[in-house]
Parts: sequence; structure tokens; C-alpha cells
Amino acid sequence: MNLDPAATKLAYQTNIDIRDTINYKAVMKEYNLGPNGAILTASNLFATRFDKALRILEARSKEHRWFFVDTPGQIEIFTWSASGMMFTEMFASSFDTVLIYVIDTPRCANPQVLIGNMLQAISVLYRTQLRLIVVFNKIDVAPHEPLLNMLSNFNSFQQELESQQSSFSTTLTQSLNEVLNEFYEHLDFAGVSAINGMGMSSLWEILAETK
Repeated sequence: MNLDPAATKLAYQTNIDIRDTINYKAVMKEYNLGPNGAILTASNLFATRFDKALRILEARSKEHRWFFVDTPGQIEIFTWSASGMMFTEMFASSFDTVLIYVIDTPRCANPQVLIGNMLQAISVLYRTQLRLIVVFNKIDVAPHEPLLNMLSNFNSFQQELESQQSSFSTTLTQSLNEVLNEFYEHLDFAGVSAINGMGMSSLWEILAETK
């Protein structure tokens, strides 16, 4: 299922697509909205009909083990909007629901970028109260194990941070890491490559775990 009304091209075939119901550009024009406002409005409009999509999934639930839902890339629009929360709650009321938060592994070699992503991931966990898997993508370009080491080993993270020029942001990053560290135990982690499929078997195993 695709819930991103602004997606221009998808790398997969959809069974249910918000774009079949809501015309994103028409919403922008009709309501005189910018890109983010149009995504939010389109999601709100689709939410009024989402029960029909849910009934389709429920009817197909005996045939399929997994339903994958692709949400808008603008995570704050989906996570903190009324319609985004409605979608999430309706899924969770009907199915065992797991959230997957995808991280760009090469970019997170910078500890400040890594902590920014983890802050977002934990905000999603806090908002939804659902099981969340942090998935490091692009491990064909850069391994994700050093990032896991930074998150689990305070000294390792500190060494990476100290290699950068000291500033207010590095001090803030250090403080955030100390605060967030206790939340990491509530998260699952996996590393994959969307290009060549590396790590996908491990992700399936994590998804299959009952918690």
C-alpha cells in the first residue's frame, strides 16, 4: 500500500495506492497549498475512506502474511498529523503492526546525523507506542556495525564526537546520546541494502519475532 500522494515513481507494484483516489496536484491547486500542505490535506481526504482499504486487507489477511505500507517521506507530516495517527491506530487495531524506520547508513557516519535520526525514531516510538525496527539501508556502501557500536558503546560514540570540532552542537549531541541511550533497548535494529538485498533475511527474522 502506498500512502504517499506526492510519489512520482515507485519501485514496486501497489495493490492499494492513495494516488488512485486522491490527485495530489489537484489538491494543491484547489486549496492553494504548498507541497507539505497538499500531502497533509490529501492524507486527510483519504482517511475518510480508509475503512474501505482496511476491509480489503482484512479480506486478504488469510492469503498473505505481511502487508507493507509505504508512508510519506516527510515523516513529521505523517507521524504527527491526525490522519497519520488514524491510519496507524486503525492498522494496529486490526493487525499486529510493526513500524520500520529507515536510516541512510553512509550519512550517519557523522554522530550528529546519527543522533538526529535516532531522535526522530524515538519520537515515532513515543507517538505510536508500537514496536519499531530501525533499519540501516545502503550497507552495500557502508557497514552499519560501526553505527550500532556507537549506539551501544558510550566511549565509542564519545571518541567519534571528539574527533569533530568542539561546538554547541557537539555538546548537545553528547547530552542527547546520554538521554536517548536508555530507549535503545526498546528498539530492534537491522542492516539491509535495497539495491542488492543484503541483510533482508535477517530483517524477515526480526519481523517474525513475537514481542
